[in-house]
Amino acid sequence: MKLIGSHTSPFVRKVRVVLAEKKIEYEFVIDSPWLADSKVPDINPLGKIPVLLLDDETPLFDSRVIVEYIDNVTPNNKLFPAPNRERTEVKRWEALADGVCDAAVAALLEGKRAKKEQSADWILRQRSKVIRGLEFMAEELGDKSFCMGTHISMADIAVGTALGYLSFRFPDIDWRASHPNLAKLYDKLMQRPPFADTVPHD
Repeated sequence: MKLIGSHTSPFVRKVRVVLAEKKIEYEFVIDSPWLADSKVPDINPLGKIPVLLLDDETPLFDSRVIVEYIDNVTPNNKLFPAPNRERTEVKRWEALADGVCDAAVAALLEGKRAKKEQSADWILRQRSKVIRGLEFMAEELGDKSFCMGTHISMADIAVGTALGYLSFRFPDIDWRASHPNLAKLYDKLMQRPPFADTVPHD
């Protein structure tokens, strides 16, 4: 398998963490749709990363689709429970974390436009989503060891990659001080090699 992506994308990091947790070998191909010579649009018609190329050259895209596929490839270290209420809760955590990332990326990209073309209202709207998302995460986590209680799941990986991305791109959003329980969870995740080895960087 080949994973096409970058070191900066939280969605790519999420897939890399899952591949490592599942102990699946793959080739990491660095590419970004923002590069002039990017091959990403040739592989994914939506022009987004990550893309997972299977051995038969079938491309999988959207990180949620990719991680669910990966979790079903091998029976070890299951990150999604069987279809039931608990699975729905895990996927809700993932949707929340991905939504925070989506809003953060949108704010970042708007901030990179020429100053006269930027919309301060749009940036504020996206940052407000991030803040509300963090507040909801912290409330839902409470004093639990992991998002789903006592064991790591896809929920924690999704939340961890979102928190890591905010630390990387938005150091002014001090979620550690505001939500110590999220900081405790992230520090615990960072003790795992799949997280420690995939810290985002330019």
